[in-house]
Amino acid sequence: MKIGFTGIELQEGKVKFNDKNLIALEKKDKPKKVTPFFAEFICDELVHVEAIIIPADNILDLLIYDIEKIETRLSRSDNEEEKALLQRAQQSLEEEIPLCDVGFTKDEAAIILSADPYSLKPVIQISGDEKKDDLIAKVLEKSSYMFFYTTGPSESHAWLVKKGSDIITCAAKIHSDLARGFIKGDVVSFNDYLDCHNFNECKSKGIARVVDRDYIVEPDEIIEIRFNV
Repeated sequence: MKIGFTGIELQEGKVKFNDKNLIALEKKDKPKKVTPFFAEFICDELVHVEAIIIPADNILDLLIYDIEKIETRLSRSDNEEEKALLQRAQQSLEEEIPLCDVGFTKDEAAIILSADPYSLKPVIQISGDEKKDDLIAKVLEKSSYMFFYTTGPSESHAWLVKKGSDIITCAAKIHSDLARGFIKGDVVSFNDYLDCHNFNECKSKGIARVVDRDYIVEPDEIIEIRFNV
C-alpha cells in the first residue's frame, strides 16, 4: 500500500507494520518464515497513492486543489444530475470536508471521480505527533481494510484485503490456484486459534468452521483453503 503525505516530517520509504496478531502467531507457531505487511510512505504524492495523510490545520491546502477541479468539471458539464452532485461536492469542500467524508454512494463517487479529485481517497487528518505504526493503523481503518492470516510451522503470513471480502477473494490473494480450484474453506477466529495447539486441533474440537465460497471473512480470522486444480 502506498500512502502519500504532505505538510509533515516523515521519512519516505517502506515500513513494516508492527502487527501484534502476527507477533502472537509467530510466538505460538514458531514458523520458518514470517511475512508481515509493509506500507510505503511517499512525500507530496497525491495521485498514485491509496490514502493521504495531512495535518488537520493544513486540510485546506489539499482541498483547494479539489475545489478547482470540481469548478472546472462543473463549467464543462451539461448534465443536470451531474451538476447537482458536483455542486454538493463543491459545498462540502468549501466547508473544509474532504470528499471521502461526505458519504457518497458508489455510483455518486464514480461520477465525482471524473473530476479527478484528491480527497475522494481516504484522507487522514492528524495532529502531527503520531508514530508510523499509528498512522498505518489509521489509514487501514479509514480505508476499510482488514487482515486475515495463514499460519503454521512453515510460515505465518498477514494478508491485507478490503473488509467484506469473501473467501474466494481471500483465496486468490494467497494464490490464484486456490481460488480457481476452491472446494471449501476452514476458518477460525484469532483468539480461538491461540487457544488451540494448531489448526488440526481447531478442526478436531469443532472450533474451525467449514465454509462455502460465499462466506464473508471476518477481520483477523485464520483460514485454510481446500482446493483441487
